Amino acid sequence: MPSLTPVQLIPFGPDATSGPTASPSQAVLAKRIEPAPGTRAEITPVDNFCRIDVNTLSPVVGAASLRFQLKGMAQKPLTLSLAEIQSCPAFSQAVTLSCISNTVGGDLISTNYWTGVLFKDILTEAGINPTVKYINVMAYGGFYESNPIEEAMDERTLLVYAMNGQLLPNEHGFPLRVFIPNHYGMKQPKWITQMEATDMPGAGYWVERGWSMTAIPQTTSFIDTTNVDLNELKNSGIMPLGGIAYAGGRGIQKVEVQIDDGAWQEAQLPSPAVSPLTWMQWRFDWKPVPGNHRISVRATDGMGVQQTTDQNDVAPDGATGIYSVDIRI
Repeated sequence: MPSLTPVQLIPFGPDATSGPTASPSQAVLAKRIEPAPGTRAEITPVDNFCRIDVNTLSPVVGAASLRFQLKGMAQKPLTLSLAEIQSCPAFSQAVTLSCISNTVGGDLISTNYWTGVLFKDILTEAGINPTVKYINVMAYGGFYESNPIEEAMDERTLLVYAMNGQLLPNEHGFPLRVFIPNHYGMKQPKWITQMEATDMPGAGYWVERGWSMTAIPQTTSFIDTTNVDLNELKNSGIMPLGGIAYAGGRGIQKVEVQIDDGAWQEAQLPSPAVSPLTWMQWRFDWKPVPGNHRISVRATDGMGVQQTTDQNDVAPDGATGIYSVDIRI
């Protein structure tokens, strides 16, 4: 791959994705239902992408000074520059990342096209020992985490250096971060400096502080829009409701909406999803009657498991519960 510039790296978007989670073509996606007006964008602009860090100020790492190390139980430990990592075959996929501290209906969740190299290719090049069970990750700023080798070898796991076609902004992990499917962001360090192949699990920054050991995303769904377009309502009698649903790498099978204490009714989904690893927008065309109403939403993941109605705080395993809004027509 030629040297990459901070402005434009490689084409991005559905037609530039690859691997087992490649998106449908732009032509296919364009034929899906329109989201309800006011629903958040399917792909988050980089400037609006969510972030939570352990330090007030993000580490500033120069690309020229980066020497990514893979050490430990390997036949050929590696020390690689960013340019050398970028010279490996590139893969892009659309992914949603959620913070484990995101509340039900919160904004600490975003979706982007991420570009990088397969982590398994780097591990294979290093010739890791067959007895390796964990990859322990260290990062600038004092962050650290540990993940099973099976997850590091997953063909969806990337060492990421670009988002939406541009080099990672400093606040999002420049020069290098990792994406591991089906986990909250706490398991996916930014500003990576080194990784160690080992047969023993390592510590995790947030795990040591009482948060989840596995950090698998809870199934959740949000309502983004309940805006009343009086002209549209007068002409059609329809009020479009919309939002997103997310269940990590399990995907979303169904979204349902409840008006007041009525029956749960199935919403429309923009099938196919932009990726098996992203949230899904949903739309429900409601015929309202005047008065006060409570609107609730729930999702069923790709395994057929409905999101729990139990109301739980974000700690230690991620927030759960049904999201509702009150409106007056």
